[in-house]
Amino acid sequence: MKKRVVILGDVMLDVVVQPLGHVAPTSDTPANIRVTRGGSGANVAIALSASGHDVTYVGASGSDAASSVFVEALRVKDVEAQLQSVDGPTGTVVVIVAGDGQRAMLSDRGANAYLEESFVTEQLREPFDHLHVSGYVLLDPATRGVGESALDLARSRGISTSVDVCSVAPLVRVTPAVFLHAAHGASMFFANNEEALAISSTLNVDDAANALAELFGEVVITRGENGALAAVGAERFLVPANTVDVVDTTGAGDAATGAYLGARLNGENPTTSLERSMAASAGVLGGLGALG
Repeated sequence: MKKRVVILGDVMLDVVVQPLGHVAPTSDTPANIRVTRGGSGANVAIALSASGHDVTYVGASGSDAASSVFVEALRVKDVEAQLQSVDGPTGTVVVIVAGDGQRAMLSDRGANAYLEESFVTEQLREPFDHLHVSGYVLLDPATRGVGESALDLARSRGISTSVDVCSVAPLVRVTPAVFLHAAHGASMFFANNEEALAISSTLNVDDAANALAELFGEVVITRGENGALAAVGAERFLVPANTVDVVDTTGAGDAATGAYLGARLNGENPTTSLERSMAASAGVLGGLGALG
């Protein structure tokens, strides 16, 4: 049965750079460069739409061409964008991709930092079935209260919620305790292996899953080439990763989250949902940028 899902996330333009040799500090270096729609939560929204759900994306964008790029990229994937217009630049991230597909990101949150609680509350007036909040909303002190308020509103209506950690470096800066307090009460919790270890202060993924399962009803941890696991109460579910030549990991975690969440909202069991998440992730890993 189709669900109405609201995604509260970032609006970003991605500039993805893959150097084709050693970077020449004072000269030119050949590179593959892509300028595309980014945004934490955007691939979640697209995967949910592909699972048959009615998806609305809520965030803040600037008064520039990047905002139009973002809206159009979601529109063609049947995702409606409801964006607060801010007098300033849309968020931008420069993604530098290494030879093994891992990446470093230089981020300017731009308009995202000005997302207002009143705007988000207005978008949540209409009935919806699930709320997903990108971790970046909770990692930024400027918008943490907005995310907490949205989660509280959903819970007050008995609506399921989910949170994705998104990035380990800002998690460490704000501290796991602050993030867990902001995410407290979410129905589902998503993290990659590195994030799960950091937020649970554990040394292996099994201990991390056990610790997080005491705080959230359902926990999903993606583990790169080692696949993914889900902790649902006392039960544990494991699936391997799909075999793929990794070009770029950008957006793969979001795709995995959205596919898992979409399958679970469709009534699929955790194992099948994990398999769908690994397939969605593999579809992004094989290409440069979040679009795969």
